[in-house]
Amino acid sequence: MLNVVYEDNHIIVVEKPFNMPTQEDESKDRDLLTAVKEYVKVKYDKPGDVYIGMVHRLDRVAGGLMVFARTSKAASRLSEQIRDREFYKEYMAVVEGHIKAEKAQLVDYVKKDKDTNTVKVVSKNVKDSKEAILKYEMIESKDRLTLISVNLLTGRPHQIRVQFSSRENPIWGDGKYGSSYKSRKGIALWSTKLEFMHPTKKTKMTFVLEPPLVEPWDKFKVNRKMD
Repeated sequence: MLNVVYEDNHIIVVEKPFNMPTQEDESKDRDLLTAVKEYVKVKYDKPGDVYIGMVHRLDRVAGGLMVFARTSKAASRLSEQIRDREFYKEYMAVVEGHIKAEKAQLVDYVKKDKDTNTVKVVSKNVKDSKEAILKYEMIESKDRLTLISVNLLTGRPHQIRVQFSSRENPIWGDGKYGSSYKSRKGIALWSTKLEFMHPTKKTKMTFVLEPPLVEPWDKFKVNRKMD
């Protein structure tokens, strides 16, 4: 059942469940893009193929808010906001260990290995490396786990996961990047807030969705907004 947070003629904001691909992949499992297209097709009795534009992604193992465009014009304008860093994305994550600084900006250069589908922090001089920038704030620490809020300034593959893992703070349940916790339900990374200008109305749109109160989120008070 698709959880639709907001919809109008130009955009649709939905919740991506953990372990659901954003778009079709090699697994051929049901993906969110297809689910959104089917929802719109059925609800509005649309004939033929339904246009849904994907303007950003979430890793399969993560969950939370995503916005899709219902027109090509909306897709173009939302993509432009993302390129210009005018599209605000905030995440919550539970990482292992204690964070050295309660609040900081992390700047790294990362490179993706397509053969292993993993990303590594590398030197700036490495060919095809890309700059990865995020800001984070610690919210609460308990039982050698730390709840953080993350403002993603660049959208590199696996960015939050690899930047914290490289500092020996892997995300809970993320075995690919060194977590000692095993989870079949996804990792503790959640897209909790989206803020952008509506592509046609030119009004600021803000959406907030807290992570589910299941392990490990249930250890913390998660109703916290980043400044």
